[in-house]
Amino acid sequence: MDGGATHPAPLEYLEDGLLVSSDPARVDFDAVHGFLESCYWSPGVHPGTLRRAMEHSLVFGVYGPGGEQRAFARVVTDRTTFAWVCDVFVLEPYRGGGLSHVLLRAMERHPDLQGLRTWLLATRDAHGLYTKHGFVPLPNPDWWMRRPAAPDHEGGRRVALERERNGKPVAPAAGA
Repeated sequence: MDGGATHPAPLEYLEDGLLVSSDPARVDFDAVHGFLESCYWSPGVHPGTLRRAMEHSLVFGVYGPGGEQRAFARVVTDRTTFAWVCDVFVLEPYRGGGLSHVLLRAMERHPDLQGLRTWLLATRDAHGLYTKHGFVPLPNPDWWMRRPAAPDHEGGRRVALERERNGKPVAPAAGA
């Protein structure tokens, strides 16, 4: 199997004077990490873990006229059948202006996300937002299962830190 998949150039366009982009080079990593490390779904996320997650995902950002990060989202996908929408947020000073809808429309337009069989996400409090973009509750939630992280989740953090230091993969320690 040829693992050399090619992907189109990042999606970029202006909407209401803001830049909408899927270019990972535009992401303000410190702003994204600063938000995610303190939110309910990824408290304390290690920078190396987030960096690796972003490298293996499609990332979407909304940027102000000066290039400042205003909103962010990530899509984990095989670009053929499945997409998991995650890490969606709008930074506090920019909330209430519809930027979450801008992010979702960007995902809907991205060429690598056309014709997918399944899109999923999890949310504690934004069901109304996602419903407006075609998401519905799972028809059979009892069919779904998840494998929780280890109780301390430190093994994964150690591996991410080593990867960040060395720039190469490191096998997790036994029992990690």
